[in-house]
Amino acid sequence: MTAPNIVFILADDLGWADLGVYGATDFKTPHLDRLAAQGVRFNQAYANSAVCSATRIALITGRYQYRLQAGLEEPLARHGAQLGLPADHPTLPSLLKQAGYDTALIGKWHLGKPPAYGPQRSGYDYFFGNHSGAIDYFTHKPGVGEQFSPDLWQGNEPVERTGYYTYILGDEATRYVHERKGQDKPFFLSLHFTAPHWPWEGPDDEHVAHSIKDLFHYDGGSLKKYGEIVEALDKAVGQVLQALDDSGQADNTIVIFTSDNGGERFSKTWPFTGQKTELLEGGIRVPTLLRWSARIQPQVQEQVTASFDWLPTLLAAAGARQHPDFPSDGQNILPILEGHAAQTERSLFWRYKSQAQRAVRQGPWKYLKINDNEFLFNVEEDARERANLKVHQPEIFAELRRQWEQWNEQLLPITAENYSHGLSPDIQADRYVPERLSQG
Repeated sequence: MTAPNIVFILADDLGWADLGVYGATDFKTPHLDRLAAQGVRFNQAYANSAVCSATRIALITGRYQYRLQAGLEEPLARHGAQLGLPADHPTLPSLLKQAGYDTALIGKWHLGKPPAYGPQRSGYDYFFGNHSGAIDYFTHKPGVGEQFSPDLWQGNEPVERTGYYTYILGDEATRYVHERKGQDKPFFLSLHFTAPHWPWEGPDDEHVAHSIKDLFHYDGGSLKKYGEIVEALDKAVGQVLQALDDSGQADNTIVIFTSDNGGERFSKTWPFTGQKTELLEGGIRVPTLLRWSARIQPQVQEQVTASFDWLPTLLAAAGARQHPDFPSDGQNILPILEGHAAQTERSLFWRYKSQAQRAVRQGPWKYLKINDNEFLFNVEEDARERANLKVHQPEIFAELRRQWEQWNEQLLPITAENYSHGLSPDIQADRYVPERLSQG
C-alpha cells in the first residue's frame, strides 16, 4: 500500500461533549458524527495541556511541552514574550517531509512569530492562516482598533480575504485537497481552526465584529451563539471530507479530529467537571476521532492517549522515523487500532500554573493537586471527580505523587527566568494570571 495522506484537524477550545456523538444536545454536528461512525471514536483521549500553545508544542514535537521554554505555562500569550518553537527542533511535519511528504498548515499557528519562528521554519512547505492565538472571525485582526492589522498570511506575505474565518479555512483546505489529486507524493495537511474559540461571532454576525470593543467580550455570547460557531466548524470539516471523497483520496487518507484543550465558557463537558485552564477532566479530556478506511476498522477505543502520541503513530503509519536525538514521549498506538496489540496501561503527567495544578493519570487512577489540596480519583468509576480516595487508597496516592515528582525533575523548571522571559512585573511566574484573559 502506498503511504497514506494525512489530514489532521484541530479545533480550538472544543469541549468534551460539544459533538453529537459525545453528547451534544443543543446543536448538531452531523459531519463529525458521521466521521465517528466511519472510524475510531476515542473515549479516553487527552490534550497535553489545559491551554493552547502548550498542547500544540507537544503535538508538533511528540514530546512533553515542558522540555521547551515555549511550552511553559502558555507564555506565548503574554505581551512582549519573544518565545517560539525553535526552528531546528524536529517536528511532525519536518519528519514527514524528510520521508517524502508535501506538508501544509492551514489555520492557526500560535507557536512563535516570524521572522525567528513560523510554520515554514518548522517543516511546513505551505502556510495559510494566522500566527496569533485568536483573531476576529470577520476582520481577521488579533485585536480591536486601527492599531491592529489583519493577522492573515499566505507564506510570509499578508493577504486579504472577505468572509467568516472558519469558512475561509474550509475553502482553502478544500482547494488544497483537490490540488493534491494525482500527485506523486503523499501529503500532510494540518487544518487548525480557531473555532470555537472566542470572539463570540457566528457566520451571520459580521455587524458584531465592527461593534465589539474587545475580542474577549464578557457581555457577548450565549449557548445559541456558541452552537452556531460549532455548527460552522462542523460544516467546514464536512466540506473538506467531501473533497477527499470527490477527489478519490478518502480511502487511503488518515483523518484525525481533536481539540487543543477542554472547552470554555459555553462548552459542554458532561459528565466531567472543569474547563480550559484546569486539570480536572473537563479541561484536558477532549473529543477525538480517527478514520483510515484502508486499514482501520470502525471502533470505540478505550486506550488512554494524549496529543503527543500522534507523532509516533503517524510516523509509523507513514513509514517514517523519529529523530534519534529527540525521541517522542508519546506512544505509537497504531498496533492497538489495527487490532495487533492489546491496550496498554501508562502514566500521563500534567502541570500548570507554576505547579499550582498537578495531575497524573495511570490506569483508572488520577492524582490531582490544586494549590494545597490533593486528591485521588478513580475516573473510570467517578468521572465527575467527586469521591476523594486518598485516605482509602494511601499506597496508590503516594505512588502517583512520587511518580509526578520524579517526572517533574526531568523537565525544565518553571522559574522566574524561564517563565517571565523579559515580561513585565505584573505577569511574572508567581502571579496567578487568569488564562482566560490571554489569547490561548
